[in-house]
Amino acid sequence: MKVAFIGTHGVGKTTLCYDLAALLKRQGIDADIVKEVARLSPLPINRQTSLEAQTWILMTQVAEEIRSEAQHRAVVCDRSVLDNYAYLARACGRQAAIERFVDYWLGTYDLLFKVPMIGTATADGVRDTDERFVHDIDTLVDQLLAEKQIRHDRLTGDDRDGWLKQVRDRVLRHPALASMLG
Repeated sequence: MKVAFIGTHGVGKTTLCYDLAALLKRQGIDADIVKEVARLSPLPINRQTSLEAQTWILMTQVAEEIRSEAQHRAVVCDRSVLDNYAYLARACGRQAAIERFVDYWLGTYDLLFKVPMIGTATADGVRDTDERFVHDIDTLVDQLLAEKQIRHDRLTGDDRDGWLKQVRDRVLRHPALASMLG
């Protein structure tokens, strides 16, 4: 089973990843987290990024997912190829060849959870907190989801504590997890 939390940065995806992985482990399921790889980039990110940097981030995300899936029954991703592609598209325009690959790779996720943007992004020393930039990414992710008609669950409400319950309820009902528990 592979689950990804998607959306702009600074909205709570990382916290949800750790919470979900802990919940799965309490259920006796070997789970791993694929952390956001942009932080590892040897090239500029955020508004200073380039096609080369975003391609590195996208391919490193895929490589980390492959590594994790080979070693664990459940993989929880802090991002997906879709939101990584949104950063690329904002910086460099849409790239047909890369987008075809992204479309293909999106089929490898069992569940995608869109984390809404509420409030402002929290400064973490790495990610850009410019409100326009953060909002642009969130809007682009929503546009790509709608345009490509990608199945996803949208977390609702302003209560972040309620998001884990929404995620837990959906994940525990998913057939891929039922087969692991059964």
